[in-house]
Amino acid sequence: MDTQNHTINPSCHYEMLSPSASFVQVKFDDIIFYENCGGGSFGSVYRARWISQDKEVAVKKLLKIENEAEILSVLSHRNIIQFYGAIIEAPNYGIVTDYAPGGSLYDYLSSDESDDMDMGQIMTWSADIARGMHYLHSEAPVKVIHRDLKSRNVVLAADKVLKICDFGASKFLTHTTHMSLVGTFPWMAPEVIQSLPVSETCDTFSYGVVLWEMLTREIPFKGLEGLQVAWLVVEKNERLTIPSGCPASFAELMSNCWATESKERPIFKQILYTLESMSKDSQLPEQCNSFLHNKAEWRCEIEATLERLKKLERDLSTKEQELKERERRLKMWERKLVEQSNTPVSSSPSPLHLGSPWFVFT
Repeated sequence: MDTQNHTINPSCHYEMLSPSASFVQVKFDDIIFYENCGGGSFGSVYRARWISQDKEVAVKKLLKIENEAEILSVLSHRNIIQFYGAIIEAPNYGIVTDYAPGGSLYDYLSSDESDDMDMGQIMTWSADIARGMHYLHSEAPVKVIHRDLKSRNVVLAADKVLKICDFGASKFLTHTTHMSLVGTFPWMAPEVIQSLPVSETCDTFSYGVVLWEMLTREIPFKGLEGLQVAWLVVEKNERLTIPSGCPASFAELMSNCWATESKERPIFKQILYTLESMSKDSQLPEQCNSFLHNKAEWRCEIEATLERLKKLERDLSTKEQELKERERRLKMWERKLVEQSNTPVSSSPSPLHLGSPWFVFT
């Protein structure tokens, strides 16, 4: 069959590539587990040693393995984490991949080491991620839509090359894919938040957020709960703040990635072309490095937006409470009217009349 036209994403079950598709089955007792080095979708990731191969690896422990191991086994790209095999001895299930000693991009950006980042580093890493995503979307034997691209799912290899990991992991389990959405709303495209049909450009939206993280070294929508972010992105069409001092070419690329309509977002082939054009701009390095090294001047813009969004959400919550209180009082008034209608007529004044406080609403 023509695998190039098949699309894989975590919202549906994987289709076997062919009866001959296979992967290395790693024995559970052939692995020595060390420390936990992070959590992926539906599983904890451990640094480990593959004894028989004398190789340092990463193992993601899982509850169940479905078909993704066959798919991962045919993916091979410099910017995709290398898949070695799977442990399929019940109840010990897991995926064995290359170990990235540099940790996640998220952790790097949170460290003091990231203070030394310059435009060259950002351009290199932006291209690393874009090449990996372009491979998944357009060059792999089977098309893969990641749906959970974020800085935690990008890792630094020993040579500082970025590699994308943990894609399609939500279908390792039989649980609903809604579970995999927890904690990742700041990176999600509006259509993913709403569980609508998705195309590969939902990953473009997430890529724009990762680019924003590298440029600002800030946590997206910091201090807001996931559902608050979902409401702001979908209902209020809010996006992350692009500081006024950000170079125009970076600002435009991020804005294009965050288009509400998925068809208006660039595909990764276009993003790579844009990055190449930016690399030829002789004035951009000075502009970008000046922006990166003057964070104190523009960080307040991001913080001001966060405060505005928090107030917007608080105001909504207050309005909801007011409406609930109004509804409660209306129901009580209705019950009083019903009780009054069932009371025999008497010469004494009714306890409920138009002058009653029940008819005064705020």
